[in-house]
Amino acid sequence: MSGAAVVDFWRFALPDLRVNSTRGVFAEFLVHRAVGSHRPRVEWASHDVETDDGIRIEVKASGYLQAWDQNGPSDIRFSGLRARTWTPDHGYAPTASYNADVYVFAVETAREPALYDPLDTSQWEFYVLPRPALVELAAGSLGLNTVRRAAGPPVPFAGLGNHIRAAAPTDGPASEARPAARQPPG
Repeated sequence: MSGAAVVDFWRFALPDLRVNSTRGVFAEFLVHRAVGSHRPRVEWASHDVETDDGIRIEVKASGYLQAWDQNGPSDIRFSGLRARTWTPDHGYAPTASYNADVYVFAVETAREPALYDPLDTSQWEFYVLPRPALVELAAGSLGLNTVRRAAGPPVPFAGLGNHIRAAAPTDGPASEARPAARQPPG
């Protein structure tokens, strides 16, 4: 298309990072940067971010502010913690499972629209849980209070990469068989 650039698409499709689906992808980008990954985002992967050494990370994001008019801040809830994986050879897995080594729960904490700046990493709280801790909770969704009880205090962005690595399995994620995707590309 003559005269158009990717930034033109970005301005059209993703102008407001308070939109839930956009905030989620943005939080994945923050985690990607925190761990220093060079691996691109794969839309249909069984996890959201992968480190260069193979740690699989699922990122769940929420925020108090939304793109629509609100009477008050939103309740923070994280859903979709388990998913059915998909492979070209076997189709969908029969049951949903936890498919990442580490789970990062990201909360954009701004409560005043005029102060909202998702690039200001001090406005984010990050909570990190290894898969076994999440399996123990046996939940498909969690509220923020449950995440805080399970993960402890929030991790600042500057320490997020190290915290994720510390939470990863010590036997090495590369030794595990990985599902190819959550669902087939469409």
